[in-house]
Amino acid sequence: MKKVVVVGAGPAGLFAAEQLSGSFDVTVVEQAEFVGGAGLRSDGKFNFHPRVGGDLFEFLSEGEAWAVVEVVEKVFRELGVEEPKFNGVGLSELEARAMKVGMKFIAVRQSHVGSDVLPQIMERFKRRLEASGVTFVLGKRVEDLEASGGRIRYAEVDGEKIECDYIVLAPGRSGSEWLRKVAEKFRLKLKFNPIDIGVRVEVRNEVMDEIIKGYGCWDPKFHIRTPSYDDFVRTFCVCPSGFVVRENYGNSLFGVNGHSLKNSQSENTNFALLVRVSLTKPLENTTDYGRRIAQLTNTLGGGKPIIQRLGDLKKFRRSTWERLERSYVRPTLKDVTPGDIAMAYPNRILKDLTEGLEMLDKVAPGINSESTLLYAPEIKFYAMRVVTDRRLRTAIPNLFVAGDGAGVSRGIVGAAATGIIAAMGIREAEGLPPLRV
Repeated sequence: MKKVVVVGAGPAGLFAAEQLSGSFDVTVVEQAEFVGGAGLRSDGKFNFHPRVGGDLFEFLSEGEAWAVVEVVEKVFRELGVEEPKFNGVGLSELEARAMKVGMKFIAVRQSHVGSDVLPQIMERFKRRLEASGVTFVLGKRVEDLEASGGRIRYAEVDGEKIECDYIVLAPGRSGSEWLRKVAEKFRLKLKFNPIDIGVRVEVRNEVMDEIIKGYGCWDPKFHIRTPSYDDFVRTFCVCPSGFVVRENYGNSLFGVNGHSLKNSQSENTNFALLVRVSLTKPLENTTDYGRRIAQLTNTLGGGKPIIQRLGDLKKFRRSTWERLERSYVRPTLKDVTPGDIAMAYPNRILKDLTEGLEMLDKVAPGINSESTLLYAPEIKFYAMRVVTDRRLRTAIPNLFVAGDGAGVSRGIVGAAATGIIAAMGIREAEGLPPLRV
């Protein structure tokens, strides 16, 4: 059998391995001690749509894209993820409401697992792959890649060389800097995607209940064009009855994220509100730009995330614990520093965020309340992208990339789908049917 090394055991790496197992000798190398990556070890929101979490139509025909999404859904269903709930009538009504106030609502088939149940799903996935012959090397880093004859020949792991005929790099968001260095070493062309910079918004459950329960939409996707700058703002990762948590960005940087659990609930709903930022010359590196904002925010917070009442932000003053006590929203993340996000974020981004909240308030009254809590930073790092063909093959013919860290997806299902696309490229190169269903 031909040998394939997959770097990263997040959704992209696992689904690449799933598609290649049985036909190839597959080894998955993961620096963490567990499989699943950041997304599949956190909240477990699954949006089964080819244009949510990335745009699969960039790589596949419409029919192929939906077929790949169906494969992702089928695998997760077999692992125990509940069938998506889809209230077509309710979501059509919500779409019309959003349209009337100048926003776009994206109706999506969605499933939710919960942070407390998801590790069990991932362990089942690992056992399933091992049963099909996949080898896992956990708690080890790929330190280097060795090439000869224009192809990658070895992955160096903990001083040992693992031979490979093909290699898939899917290191996740935290591995994007590592992937950039690999690209520079092998002189692969890079381009920089836009980056998402925003805040984690926290409100009482009652504010979002009509949308989440009334319309049957667990993770509502609203797309907004702000009036002042015409910038793109979106909601992301809505966590009903959830908890705000700290998230490691790597290189001593951190931000915030959100979780929802199956067996433990809070009185609050949180979600990310994100501004899409694109840059041109002389500063095209959006990853560096985002890291600088994260670094400044981390410094101002004294090593903790910053929390601020929306009312304080609008009145141009920092929050204090005394002012936070006046809010009817009690923070679910306590290890924070009350402060002023305006000290770290550019005014344009803050303007986009406040205008976005004003528009969201028209479909979910109460979001734009003075008591609404904002946590910073929340930044999505998938900005660097290796130039590939439609099967995610790089200029090195046996080197493929996939997932958020490669800048070709933004979320669990999208990352999983790109792992499948990379595997399709390898299968086609060996004369096999592109998709195993």
